[in-house]
Amino acid sequence: METSAPGKRPWWTVPENFLAPTVFDMEEDQEELIFGKSDTYLRCIEVHSYTLIQLESWFTATGQTRVTVVGPPRARQWLLHMMSCVGSQDSYRHARGLEMLRRVRSQPLTENDLATSVSMEPNTGDLSLATRMSVTISLSAPQASPYQLAGCHGFHLSSLYS
Repeated sequence: METSAPGKRPWWTVPENFLAPTVFDMEEDQEELIFGKSDTYLRCIEVHSYTLIQLESWFTATGQTRVTVVGPPRARQWLLHMMSCVGSQDSYRHARGLEMLRRVRSQPLTENDLATSVSMEPNTGDLSLATRMSVTISLSAPQASPYQLAGCHGFHLSSLYS
């Protein structure tokens, strides 16, 4: 998946990629495992997955983080699948999630990566994740931003709040 293949628009210039953000809550320890201490890997995960990810810490007893992801639907689905596997108590799914995490940290996702994730059946028998991550798909359209996304290479959601 190229960010600006010949004849194709960069993903961040396609309005449909921003219409229905994926929003879910994640435990603080899982956030640190995925994004690193002080969110060290956030930027490379965004760049390699062709998404923008916003992390908002919530002051709760369990230390949850609200995660909002915008970008191409298959890339968002891939990330959600990876995070679900990482948080699984099933050893096979957990190992698969860690391998997916290593991949997205080290190189851009390919069309094959995205197709493989889409074809995988979720493990409905592993309910342990329900206590670690709750998912809500928001269908509300985001409000217009004063920031121009077109041509902003490496645009980061957190820059909107600086």
